[in-house]
Amino acid sequence: MSSVKDTPEARTESGLLSLCDLDEDDLHHIVARSVELHWNPLAHDRPLSDKAIGVLFTRTSTRTRTAFSVGAHRLGAHVLTYGPDDLQLNTGESLADTARVLGSMLDGLVARTAGPVRDLRTISREGRIPVVNAMATEEHPTQGICDLATMRLHRGHLDGVTVLYIGEGNNSATALAHGLAKVPSSTLIVATPDGYGIPEDELTAARKAGAAVGASVETTTAMDDLPTDVDFVYTTRWQTTGTTKPDPDWREAFRPFHVDETLLARSPSALFMHDLPACRGEEVSGAVLDGSRSIAWDQAAMKLSSAMAVLEFCAAGRPWQPRTDDDPR
Repeated sequence: MSSVKDTPEARTESGLLSLCDLDEDDLHHIVARSVELHWNPLAHDRPLSDKAIGVLFTRTSTRTRTAFSVGAHRLGAHVLTYGPDDLQLNTGESLADTARVLGSMLDGLVARTAGPVRDLRTISREGRIPVVNAMATEEHPTQGICDLATMRLHRGHLDGVTVLYIGEGNNSATALAHGLAKVPSSTLIVATPDGYGIPEDELTAARKAGAAVGASVETTTAMDDLPTDVDFVYTTRWQTTGTTKPDPDWREAFRPFHVDETLLARSPSALFMHDLPACRGEEVSGAVLDGSRSIAWDQAAMKLSSAMAVLEFCAAGRPWQPRTDDDPR
């Protein structure tokens, strides 16, 4: 995995921190490569041979942690794993100091934290190593790559795709919006309970990017007028990993946003997606999740090949310009 630490004056960020950072060509390259590696997991030249890759997860994970650990190993890396209590951050060491130490020993870091994307940018900038955002508060970009790759696998191409997303406007929804914003003529309809939508600044950024390729992001808080001609219906767990909701009665607001056979029947040709883990009986019925139109399990399997594609992309050493200090992301 290439990094920018060999140039002492450099303070750039590299890796995959947000899908906002990718241009259209790079996004489509990673997505296409994910599908290729899905069909042929050995179609690579072990680009991480003899590299040391850290895998830091301070929040629970089944698919993402396993995918990046196995993916890095298959690409030739030595994998070092860290849990939530393993680093001196817990004893008061600053993030910047921790980053400098990790950067002096590791060739790259995959991280899921409870913090914002800007913390991962700090690690990359101060450690001078590529960092892969395996989920932060605002965005889950590697989930977005996996989702687009799964759509491409089943549809053949992404241009003009229409996706109906139902549920909480969480970090997976944000990643999906930023990813589809780089897909020509795509449409994303996001149906969420009032007050639980994608943050307005993320929507603004996605819509601005989408305007360049004719992509649109629409939002609604009503379930009675949803489109019926869609390619994919997507939902996610109502209680996002590592979060809580201040309203004790929040489930009542979410109940109308349940995906069952009746709702799916309104879109006869749509396939069903879920980023998992799922709570059958809440956001989705068991009949839909385990039904013939569900591709949630293909989507889960795609986590491995998409993780490999992301790591391979980062190994090419493509740093991006750092954000300004006053950028909230």
